Amino acid sequence: MSQEAKVPPLVGESDDETIDKLRLGGMALRNGLLVHGPTHWAAAVRDGDGEIRVASGRKPSLGGRATEGIPGLRGVTKLAEAMAVIPLVKRALPAAKLPMEDLRVAGAVAGAALLGQAIRSTGGRTVAREAAVGVVSLAPALFALRGGDLAAYHGVEHKSIAAYESDGEAAEADKEHDRCGSNLVAPMLGAAAVGNVAARKAGLRGPLAEAGVAVGSAALAVEVFAYAERHDGSRMSDMLRRPGYEIQRVVGTKEPTEEQLAVGRAALTEILRVEGAT
Repeated sequence: MSQEAKVPPLVGESDDETIDKLRLGGMALRNGLLVHGPTHWAAAVRDGDGEIRVASGRKPSLGGRATEGIPGLRGVTKLAEAMAVIPLVKRALPAAKLPMEDLRVAGAVAGAALLGQAIRSTGGRTVAREAAVGVVSLAPALFALRGGDLAAYHGVEHKSIAAYESDGEAAEADKEHDRCGSNLVAPMLGAAAVGNVAARKAGLRGPLAEAGVAVGSAALAVEVFAYAERHDGSRMSDMLRRPGYEIQRVVGTKEPTEEQLAVGRAALTEILRVEGAT
């Protein structure tokens, strides 16, 4: 059940080192942080009055556990479950501002769509042309990260989770993280470029064909992501993660302030509470 409450600006982290570590994920908000645990979500934001507000709830189940052993399908269901949390966060925590919740970003989305159509209209579908369309599709996300506090809260996400995993201090943790979703970008764009060309050559056209390629590309990207994690420290893993790391380093994250880290501590404290890990 969701809850909303004010919490003090600074929330202490658990000092219990005997518990097993949860596998956490997250998403930066424009004014805070959303954290995913195995069964629950928690979010903390700083509202217009400067207060930290927290909400949490149970994650919807869309088959993530049932498909854990099925390559390809497991990635799609996990991504779907993560997306399904977003409206729950907005309902439980109206003060939360989503990454794309900005008129300028909405304009960038529309502009990117028009530019993508213009690129495709210049000739037949080739891998190079589809790759260009994919790069253009990244523009709204990059635009969102360039303004406001989104990149800083992306740094809060990584630093907070890394500090929890290593029993360290968030302020001292790296702002880049190996499990960041930016690691999905390169394999997803590559798979989409090849998939769209292959679909067109096979005579498959229209929204359904494009949706199928998008889902397949996401599934493949998640499997590449999982491979890199299973082979952590290997040369191949480092190579697969390099594009995502550079996205984080250059544009995706920036060092947060202490006030922003406090919001991260509030979100982390809440996810540990609802997951029963404190």
